[in-house]
Amino acid sequence: MTPQQRGVRSQRLAVVAAALVASAALACGPGFAAGAGVTRADDPPAPTPAVPAPPATAQTPVPQAPVPLAPAPEPPAPQDPAPQPPAPVTPAPVTPAPVPPAVTPAPEPPAAPAPAPPQRPAFGAYLDYGPLGVARMAQLSTWLGGAELRVGHTYLPGDRWSNIEGRPGFLDVWAHWRREKADRMFVLNVPMMERNEDGVSDAEVRRLLRRGAAGEFDQHFRALAERLVELDVPDTVLVLGWEMNGITYTHRCGPDPEAWKTYWNRIVTTMRSVPGQRFKFDFAPSRGRDAVPWTQCYPGDDTVDIVGMDSYDQPSGLTFDEQVKEPYGLQEHVEFAEKHGKAISYPEWGLFRNGDNSTYMRGMLAWMDAHKPLYNTLTDYCPHGVWQCRQNPKASEIYRAVLSGRPAVPTLLPSVPAPLPSPAVPSAQPATPQPAGQPLPQPSPTAAPVRCSPLDLGDWVEYWLGGKLCVRLDWYSRHR
Repeated sequence: MTPQQRGVRSQRLAVVAAALVASAALACGPGFAAGAGVTRADDPPAPTPAVPAPPATAQTPVPQAPVPLAPAPEPPAPQDPAPQPPAPVTPAPVTPAPVPPAVTPAPEPPAAPAPAPPQRPAFGAYLDYGPLGVARMAQLSTWLGGAELRVGHTYLPGDRWSNIEGRPGFLDVWAHWRREKADRMFVLNVPMMERNEDGVSDAEVRRLLRRGAAGEFDQHFRALAERLVELDVPDTVLVLGWEMNGITYTHRCGPDPEAWKTYWNRIVTTMRSVPGQRFKFDFAPSRGRDAVPWTQCYPGDDTVDIVGMDSYDQPSGLTFDEQVKEPYGLQEHVEFAEKHGKAISYPEWGLFRNGDNSTYMRGMLAWMDAHKPLYNTLTDYCPHGVWQCRQNPKASEIYRAVLSGRPAVPTLLPSVPAPLPSPAVPSAQPATPQPAGQPLPQPSPTAAPVRCSPLDLGDWVEYWLGGKLCVRLDWYSRHR
């Protein structure tokens, strides 16, 4: 065979090989570009087709330029299947043992606080106007089985303006007692006029009330307010112009109610203007109509803190139930105070025209327990009292049984008592009640020895000495 024939043959073989390569490329699908031999990044690599060797011939082929062949296709590498979520496995049904349902405990209610002791009205008694009144409070408390008297009560003398101003020394012992415990209450009756028990005529009372309404007496009440603040008793309860609906006192309302109300308002305004004061003003008529209905004297809500009432067992023959129901009596008093939004009080109460009346005593104590006055103070001298007066044994027994051992309200802020200054004794004092007998041993004047001359040093000094001081005049005869 000539070389030319071998060349033609070789060309034919090259064409056949190219056709095989093209067929293999087309068979691989769209993942390849025709004749490019480049795979896509995200497809598996293209297989390389195997090229069959040419059949052996006797003729030696003429060497030709090598033709690049695509690599033979390889079977695709197995790919990891996409992760599939595990098929849910349904456990075989198991019958659980019966379990009682969980019980959510109900929230426990807060522990109930311990029951507080019954809050009974704060009480006390008028026992004496001066230092003996303070000393006797402790003795009365002992007689009552330790019941604490939280209310101390005294009166300013109404003889002259200097005493109404709170003469230095007169109030010191009371202020000292008040400061000893924070829950104590000091009640002070304040006359609105000098010569308060001198039997002044209605015409003169009318003129005095109008002078007071014009401001002529303001300075006396300002001085009293400053004195009380100075003594550190700025929360004193002031029973101003008490029993104004009667006929006894010069500060009575009847001769000119309008002037009286204006005068009251001036006094309260003046005393409230003093820095540091926290006074409470107690409007306290006597029970019943008396000379004039007490409602006609009421000065208004702005200047009244407490609506009190003095309620003795009188007149003769009037039962306690009638005292409750009478016009301007106990029931009307409570209703009036409630209507005006005021606390009530009983600054003075006790036996009187009906003697040793146990029914009155029992009824009055029950009334106060039911209506919870801010305070009450029994007038404890004859004929009104139960401890310093032996004329009323039946009423005394009831009073003692009801009040013995009453719990005191806890003292929250006890204060250290200040040293007690030596007071001067006022020149004029209200009459001191003379008890008929003492249930307990009382401080009593030391019996004067023979030929001993007692010295009158005044109640205040004698209180602290424990009796009178006397000077023996027989010293000469004893030393002869």
